Amino acid sequence: MTTSTTPSITAAAPLFDAVQFKAGDGLPPETRGLAIAALLIAVALATLDTAIANTALPAMAIDLHVTPASSVWIATTYQLAMICALLPLAALGEIVGYRRIYIGGIAVFTLASLLCAVAWSLPTLAAARFLQGLGGAGIMSVNTALIRFIYPTRSLGRGVGLNTLIVAVSFTVGPTVASAILAIAPWPWLFAVNVPLGLLALAFSVKALPQTPLSTHPFDIQTAILNAGTFGLLILAIGEGAHQASGLTVAIELIAALTCGLLLLRRQASHPAPMLPVDLFKLPVFSLSAITAVCSFAAQGLAFVSLPFFFHHDLGRSQVEIGLLLTPWPAAVAIAAPLAGRLSDRYPAGMLGGFGLITLCLGMILMALLPSSPSVFDISWRMVVCGAGFGFFQSPNLKALMTSAPAHRSGGASGIVATARLLGQTLGTALVALCFSASTLHGAKIALALGAGFAGAASIASFLRLTVSKTKGIAAV
Repeated sequence: MTTSTTPSITAAAPLFDAVQFKAGDGLPPETRGLAIAALLIAVALATLDTAIANTALPAMAIDLHVTPASSVWIATTYQLAMICALLPLAALGEIVGYRRIYIGGIAVFTLASLLCAVAWSLPTLAAARFLQGLGGAGIMSVNTALIRFIYPTRSLGRGVGLNTLIVAVSFTVGPTVASAILAIAPWPWLFAVNVPLGLLALAFSVKALPQTPLSTHPFDIQTAILNAGTFGLLILAIGEGAHQASGLTVAIELIAALTCGLLLLRRQASHPAPMLPVDLFKLPVFSLSAITAVCSFAAQGLAFVSLPFFFHHDLGRSQVEIGLLLTPWPAAVAIAAPLAGRLSDRYPAGMLGGFGLITLCLGMILMALLPSSPSVFDISWRMVVCGAGFGFFQSPNLKALMTSAPAHRSGGASGIVATARLLGQTLGTALVALCFSASTLHGAKIALALGAGFAGAASIASFLRLTVSKTKGIAAV
């Protein structure tokens, strides 16, 4: 297979004795396993960290002598750092190499985890969490771009299937992992355990990650600032709106985000490789895949924030039982995601993703319609339906996002993968808060029904890709 050549792409000079490959070739089997292990360990850590920290907020608030409302900044600073840095770091990866960004992200994340473990006050912990979010952005911004160079095109679906499996399972088992650690150790150990695993991922990365082609256009600092303002203010407004901040405050943040966004679009209009990849959004398959991702992760966020409250308040289950009742979802994802990844090498992503999201929609409707006193089996098989549907959509959708973009724009596509995930999860979390504000008694069921609506909308967007994939929107891989 030949690669497209453009004036903006040059070969990267070897660093750390790493092997250099073009998209489509993949690494040799003896190196591929180590490279994918480096990716999966770091991606698992960055994904787990969000859920783990959220679960431990009450314990942190007590130990640091701060109010619960103030402790929310421990989670917020991490999210803000990630959303502000994802696209700039993805763009920088196209210029300096995805390998450098990924290795730098692991190093920063590991160091910040150590700083979180030794933090002695809310300001020091929040600052360390912000630094940790920057490291997480370095990991998540280019991990899918690197998969494109690790796996050959014919088996790319296997690579994205594994990545999907790790992200989905890490996100869903985060609360359970946090509860297990907190049962035997204080909260600083939630961050301390990242250090040895981070060092292991760093060693694997230096050893095995491939060099990738470099783009020659300069990095635009002003665009990076506008991007940070757009997405940072948007996430801040969504979060504050969900927690019933004053309407004026939320309105000011939204107007500021819109202003930054308009200036960002204007500045990026004629750029050959825009940081906010407006060039890729001109590809119908890419745009529909991004919409599908945002809606589906919003559905996931609605489910996994509302379900613990539903199990506890509506069904009277204990904390231990809640963890066990949530398990069938990630277990089903673990089975469905690799299978869907392999099938995506043979069948259209629009079809696979569409059927998976219809299944997720059906599963969430079934959860919302649970009887008043369901058995464990009644809950578990419905959770399996949800997890199977979610896992079956995610791998083909990730592959569609990456392969609909030209190889030299893999960084931009990878950045959108992570940004869509974070935007969807944040939107879902905020909507859960609004559902409980609307009805304390039925808020969880309203959230599940709303999640089913998002899954249904995502399935429509997925099926629409079947109408354009054969005629336009597919770039050369």
